[in-house]
Amino acid sequence: MDIPNGGPGAGSFLEVQGAATAERAAQMLEELLQLGIDIGSDGELSSVLDRIVRQARRFTGAEAATLFLREGSYLRFSVVQNEMTARRLGEHDMQNRLEAERLPLDVPSLAGHVANSGEVLNVPEAYDIPRDAPYAFNWRVDLATGYRTHSVLAVPLRDASRRIQGVLQLINAAGPDGRVIPFHPRLESVARAFAAYAAIAVRSARLEELSFKDPLTDGYNRRYLMLRLHEEVSRASRYQQPLSLILLDLDGFKAINDRWGHDAGDEVLKQVVQLLASQSRRDSVVARYGGDEFIALLPSTTKAAALVYAERMRAIIERYPFQYGPLTASFGVAGFPEDPGSVADLIKSADHALYEAKRQGRNLVGGLLR
Repeated sequence: MDIPNGGPGAGSFLEVQGAATAERAAQMLEELLQLGIDIGSDGELSSVLDRIVRQARRFTGAEAATLFLREGSYLRFSVVQNEMTARRLGEHDMQNRLEAERLPLDVPSLAGHVANSGEVLNVPEAYDIPRDAPYAFNWRVDLATGYRTHSVLAVPLRDASRRIQGVLQLINAAGPDGRVIPFHPRLESVARAFAAYAAIAVRSARLEELSFKDPLTDGYNRRYLMLRLHEEVSRASRYQQPLSLILLDLDGFKAINDRWGHDAGDEVLKQVVQLLASQSRRDSVVARYGGDEFIALLPSTTKAAALVYAERMRAIIERYPFQYGPLTASFGVAGFPEDPGSVADLIKSADHALYEAKRQGRNLVGGLLR
């Protein structure tokens, strides 16, 4: 992606030079230039955002930071960097605690106020915010992590179209003696510069994600499925890890289209995708393969576990109260290393198992372990 005019925030360094050496300002410019290159090279969003937050902390002296992404009427914790809490709780436990937290935008909070208003908030002491302020400190996060927040600098992730994609929240500025101090007003420009790059990265990733979505069901499309399939088959083969693939076909779907029309059929397809996604793990991929056929890709999943999952989904679909009458589905399961070969071979194995389920009467799971 091209970053016009040197990228967002480039002009802000004139403000920074009064508080930092010319060498430090040059380091910051170099880091922002590299971030622009990384964003344009289609790097993984999570690693790019993690680096942006880390560098924002470095140049503002923040002890900790959180990057929220806007999802509908909520803010979701996307990047959390807090070494003190991570050492005490463990990195995995800290992430799990915060991933369960979502901030509703209609409930007063610092990040919520920034996301709604687009303003920069520089709060010297989070626990001394006046009661009549249009925002409030979300102390539940401190309660969940055992951390004590004092000074906060929160800036919006505003993209080129002026949409706010999220919020970068820097926490507890460290003074020369290591004690927590307020963030200097000059650091607001620094934070805005890094937030602008984060907004570009998020916007780019979300546009790319749209190209991977099936416009009818809002699930993943065949293009994305094939990309992930090649990645996961290669990974499974290299590291000798299990991988499973489930191909399912709706039984009697044509009758719904014939009797109720294609709009009714489209609604059924959307509901099936939602059912499959609701029962899938985060690393799984549920995609529309074509027509009324779907594929669930299950990384790090044995064929035996995939058969259990397929049987559970078969029962859920059979019991689900579809508006246009009952519906069933037939499933074909293939797995690595039980069904070795290429991506095409794995799909062919699942298709053969699906054919056997159809041949034996439908509403069945094919692909039993040999």
